[in-house]
Amino acid sequence: MRTSVFASINRVWAWLLLLFLVLPALVAIPVSLTPKRFLSMPKGDFSLRHFEKLFNSADWLSSFAQSAIIAISTALLASVLGTLCAIGLWRVSSKYSEVVRAFLLLPLIIPQIISAMALYRLWIPMGLLDSYSGLILAHTILATPMVLITVSASLANFDPKLEQASKGLGASTWTTIRRVILPSVKPGIFAGALFAFILSWDEIVVTLFISKFTVYTLPRRMWNGIRENTDPTVAAAAVVLIGITIILFSISAIAARRRAQTTSG
Repeated sequence: MRTSVFASINRVWAWLLLLFLVLPALVAIPVSLTPKRFLSMPKGDFSLRHFEKLFNSADWLSSFAQSAIIAISTALLASVLGTLCAIGLWRVSSKYSEVVRAFLLLPLIIPQIISAMALYRLWIPMGLLDSYSGLILAHTILATPMVLITVSASLANFDPKLEQASKGLGASTWTTIRRVILPSVKPGIFAGALFAFILSWDEIVVTLFISKFTVYTLPRRMWNGIRENTDPTVAAAAVVLIGITIILFSISAIAARRRAQTTSG
């Protein structure tokens, strides 16, 4: 009885915390439906004019496309690098590997403004400022630690006897990684890639430092839309971003549930 009451209270607090975190973002939905030309709450009248402007504007659509290209490229690179790092550190498993792991996690600890200034100074002599390659590499540096964490968590539940059995049957190291280890840590790789995509899609601090005119991502265009004027199109873009995020997390949840059902079955 006491356990049931505690579980109910815990569930209520969890929902309250979730509402506290999510509800402020949902204010963008009514603001995006205002018929006025400035940020305001609609008062009885609703309009889709700002969504129409969003999807009919070449600048906004270009920013959507650029953000998608950069985010997908970042997710792929971060997934490869983070997975290889996690497997390598798991196989070595020594005090030095923990030092290397702590070093690789620094991008999550260091404030992004510091990382942005460091990357700006580093990218200047390399000619990577205001380029797709420069922004993809910068986002990959920030996102790789997330993949490292998720894949390492999956490797913690991996049975080392499977690797030993694979080698005992004559498989090479690469074959063992490809056919035994990678399928076992696939959920961690997928989760890390999802987090890397979202981080790159929403990143603004580093983008403001190392992109100028050629690369104009969606978060940067939204930032300029708020700073230079109060265009409600920014709210419409925010609603689209919320929708994309919900879809991605829904796909992840459905895939996780199907994996759980397959495993239990």
